[in-house]
Amino acid sequence: MGHGLLLAATAPGLRADPLRLVAESGAVAQLILLTLLAFSVMSWAVILGRYRSLRRAEAESQALLRELQSQRRLSEMSERAARYPSSPLSPIFQAGFRELIEAVNEGVGAQRGAPPLDQARERIVNRVRRRLEDAASVQSDGLDRNLGLLATTGSVTPFIGLFGTVWGIMDAFQGIGVTGSASLAAVAPGISEALVTTAAGLGAAIPAVVGYNLLLARARRLGGRIERFVPQFLALAEAQIDGARPAAPTLEAGKFRL
Repeated sequence: MGHGLLLAATAPGLRADPLRLVAESGAVAQLILLTLLAFSVMSWAVILGRYRSLRRAEAESQALLRELQSQRRLSEMSERAARYPSSPLSPIFQAGFRELIEAVNEGVGAQRGAPPLDQARERIVNRVRRRLEDAASVQSDGLDRNLGLLATTGSVTPFIGLFGTVWGIMDAFQGIGVTGSASLAAVAPGISEALVTTAAGLGAAIPAVVGYNLLLARARRLGGRIERFVPQFLALAEAQIDGARPAAPTLEAGKFRL
């Protein structure tokens, strides 16, 4: 029996040559294979591109947070934050700092009829918080960019490959009906050609699913870092507002430094 299987495996007509099977497939199967190839190429491009982008964003975010811990003055950190363009924390910091400067300048130019300093401070903090949350929302929305393509590839390509297999088996059975022969030698080549599309569908889906899960985990981890950054910035802003404001009921120009 083992000798017979060895002969069958080494027979010229039963070699599992993928290129030959693809070349001998019908027009529908080849169209399906081209579709699966396009999905595979796009998914690999997304996997490699997003992996490099998220890795660079994580590294620069860690570096920015280390500098923020060592340098507590926001005005000096604003210049350093621009050195990390790949970090999602950098545009959040810059947006919050610009809003803080604008709010403080408006308070500096207030007249003596302005509200008390505690109310002005709360108004400034709330305004900066809203700006930070808007900027953080924009950055968080961009973390999972193009990951939907990976989810679509992982969900759809197995069914596309299965459709090609079903079509190929139907074609094989039609050939049996025409020739009137149902022997294994007559059926096996057509079925093996039909199964190529299923294999191609799985070959496109498996890397897409693995890449989607790994990249989504990284994106969520970076999203959590963005959420924690907003209250961290607000704490620094409140501390500097309290330390820089004058004792007078109104704020005088040139006396408020961040």
